[in-house]
Amino acid sequence: MNKINGYTEEEAKNLVEFIKAGKQKGKTLTYLFETYGLTYGRAKGSVRNYYYALMKNERSDERIVKLLDGSELSVEKIREFTEEETDEVLRSILMEKSKGLSVRRAIFNLSGGDDKLMLRLQNKYRNTLKKQPERIAEIADSLGMSEEAESLRGKATRSTEGKTARSNRDFLRRRLENEINSLYDRLAKALKEENERLRMENKVLKEELQKLG
Repeated sequence: MNKINGYTEEEAKNLVEFIKAGKQKGKTLTYLFETYGLTYGRAKGSVRNYYYALMKNERSDERIVKLLDGSELSVEKIREFTEEETDEVLRSILMEKSKGLSVRRAIFNLSGGDDKLMLRLQNKYRNTLKKQPERIAEIADSLGMSEEAESLRGKATRSTEGKTARSNRDFLRRRLENEINSLYDRLAKALKEENERLRMENKVLKEELQKLG
């Protein structure tokens, strides 16, 4: 059976109908994601992510257009954090983390149980940790969290070294491929020349045989 973003079409239809009915009763998306997950044995986060993916492709996939059938289901447009807000978010997470909490627990506390906010905070921290670990390290330093800052800088260094190593491996691989291709070209040329030489020798021998005959 064809699938839509990992769900079968029947599952996708069930989810849309479930959300439609729930919204008509004034239920929040957070409540509906959790309830649907409990009903159909799926994690709430998985249901939420699927729904957002469905809405994202609501106009590009004809099956989804047909599935929604003109319904007014939608998701709120998420406003991006400003640079100042990003620093404040990172600072707040680190302050919670300094109490001995995990990042996940710190984010949970800061979100106050709001799933949507928790997801935003989590994504912002993860993306920053992946792309700008030194930014978090600087904030950690400003909070007196030297060990945390050192750990983050270590991750940044290892990430850079990993990228450099991958780049070097890619360079060596391309170089080896080029050398192998060049060798094949030389062998092919040499073989072609040898075949031509043998052809000419064979031609000469035939002509001499004809003269003798």
